[in-house]
Amino acid sequence: MPFIFKDAPLSGVKIIAPRVFPDDRGFFMETYKQTDFAEAGITDEFVQDNHSSSASGVVRGMHYQKAPHAQAKLVRVLFGTIYDVVVDIRQGSPDYGKWFGVELSAENRKMIYVPVGFAHGFTVLSNEAEIHYKASANYCLAAEGGIAWNDPAVGIEWPIIKPGLSEKDLLLPLLAQADNNFIF
Repeated sequence: MPFIFKDAPLSGVKIIAPRVFPDDRGFFMETYKQTDFAEAGITDEFVQDNHSSSASGVVRGMHYQKAPHAQAKLVRVLFGTIYDVVVDIRQGSPDYGKWFGVELSAENRKMIYVPVGFAHGFTVLSNEAEIHYKASANYCLAAEGGIAWNDPAVGIEWPIIKPGLSEKDLLLPLLAQADNNFIF
């Protein structure tokens, strides 16, 4: 199998390491294979791919889309290094409000699978980074949701002090006031 799947501390979240085949020309690796992912319990049908670029210190998040437009995501870094974070926002979950972070980079080639019911975000640790992710539902403006990147009740330990944030992300509510419809 060309992937190693490792369960993260939050139920359903997985860290995925692809098998890389280097040679004197460069390298080859598979980044997604439906049969292997399904065997590891990831059965989402990915219908949209997104690619973003961000500068050092930028925080994007913590975002989600509400059901029925909820998105599972498969995130990887094409260039640079990020600290990727997920927060369990499924009401009734034993992990509700808990977070998990992992460093993803072009060098380590790790990916993170973010199931439906989690807020997702990241900060850029390198000078810049390019992120590619698959989503299991199409983007829907009316279903957008999010929580504050610095919600003290969640307590994410970001590796930055003064992040660059969008106007939209500056206005995101605390988890206790967030509009989401995820039930565990």
